[in-house]
Amino acid sequence: MRIQGNTIVITGGGSGIGLAMAKAFLEAGNTVIICGRRESLLKDVQRVFPRLHIRACDVSVKAQREALFASITAEFPDVNILINNAGVQKETDFTKGAPELYDGESEIEINLVGCIHLCALFVPHFHSIRRNCAVVNITSGLAFVPLKIVPVYCATKAALHSFSMSLRSQLSGTNIKVFEIVPPIVKTELHREAKARKQAERGIEPERVASEALDAIAKDKFEKAVGQGRDLMIAARIAPHFVHRLLNKIGD
Repeated sequence: MRIQGNTIVITGGGSGIGLAMAKAFLEAGNTVIICGRRESLLKDVQRVFPRLHIRACDVSVKAQREALFASITAEFPDVNILINNAGVQKETDFTKGAPELYDGESEIEINLVGCIHLCALFVPHFHSIRRNCAVVNITSGLAFVPLKIVPVYCATKAALHSFSMSLRSQLSGTNIKVFEIVPPIVKTELHREAKARKQAERGIEPERVASEALDAIAKDKFEKAVGQGRDLMIAARIAPHFVHRLLNKIGD
C-alpha cells in the first residue's frame, strides 16, 4: 500500500506511538489528523508540527466518536486510513473488587469498544471513496501472553487482535486493508501505575514502532509484531503456560 498521499486519522495521537506515527506519516507526505482527549496537549503538538490537524475527542464516549467521524468526513472527504491507537492501561486487582473498572476511564471502552465503533463508522465511508484504504489497529504483545497486573488491558488487546483477524477476512477482496501492529513494552504515557511504569523503563522508543509500522503498511504485511512483541507471539504458540508464568514472575 502507498504510504504517501493519504489522509489519515490517528486516535491517541498527542503522544507516544500515535504521535510518532503522525510525525512519520507527515514526513512521508500525508495529511494527518490526530485526536485525543486533551485539547491543550494537541495544541502544543500542533505548534511544533503546524501541518498536523487536530480534533479533541474522548473515544470512550459514543457521541464523541460519532461527532469525530462526522467532522473528519465533512472536512476531509478523502480520508482513507484509520489508525486505532488510543489506549489506557491500569493495574487492576480483582481481590480488592477492582474499583478501577468504574472510575470514569474505561479500558474496555477506550481500547476495544471505541476501536470497533470507529471501524463501523469509517469502513462504509472507505467503501464509498473507491481508493486504497486501510484500518490499522495497535494491539500489544500482551494480547498473546497476558500480564496479571493489567488483566483488563490484556483482555482488550486480545479481543482487538481477534477482531482485526475477522475484519480482515470480511474485507478481503475490497479496497480496504486491515493491519495489526503488535508492539512490545514501549516508553509512553500508557503505563500509569508504579509496577507498569517500572517495566516501561525497559521499553523501546515509540519511533521504532512507527518506523516498523510504516514499513509493514508499505509492504502489505498485515500482522506486524515489533521487537519482543514478536517473541511473545511465537512463545504463546510454543509454550503458552510456561511463558505466562515466566513473564508474570518477572512482573512480580
